[in-house]
Amino acid sequence: MTPGRTPPPLARTRQAVTALALLACCTAFAQVSATQATDDYTPIAQMLRAGRAAEALTRADQLLAARPRDPQLQFLRAQALADAGRTDDAIAAYQQLTREYPELPEPHNNLAVLHAARNELEPARAALEAALRANPTYATAHDNLGDILLRLAVQSWSRARQLEPTLASAGRKLTAARSLIEATTVPPRGRAGASAPAPAAPAPR
Repeated sequence: MTPGRTPPPLARTRQAVTALALLACCTAFAQVSATQATDDYTPIAQMLRAGRAAEALTRADQLLAARPRDPQLQFLRAQALADAGRTDDAIAAYQQLTREYPELPEPHNNLAVLHAARNELEPARAALEAALRANPTYATAHDNLGDILLRLAVQSWSRARQLEPTLASAGRKLTAARSLIEATTVPPRGRAGASAPAPAAPAPR
């Protein structure tokens, strides 16, 4: 990347989903060129950080009309759909990205966040495991997977108590897990934009 040129944006979002905080990582995927990233991607990311999801979606759609296989634009469009409350459409958009670019971990991660928000824990777990197969060092996905596994454990321990109310071990684990959830849950907050190099990714095809 050219020194002094602002690289594509890296944004991290902590969202309180049910009782747990999950991270959604917005990363620039394809470095078509530093100039193009500045001219095209950065304004859309800025609109998203400013809460202008409708404008971001319109701009992404305009650019995708000319470059329909650009993974960064597809990713930004999916994020705009999610921010606009169009969750079904956002899930479909992330799923398309995971099919076209399975080696990119970020779409898998953000897909998991949307599933978790709807308490769809098994699909969320599957998406995070796919993210970690793509990038075993992806800390955000590890963090999110821990949250999902804890929520799944709470479900199992709760079911155990329903089946056998005197099962003391399940009760102790439930108490500890709920305390951990309460202690680590944070309120939703806006994205904190940061500049960082994009991970290696294929050029739009």
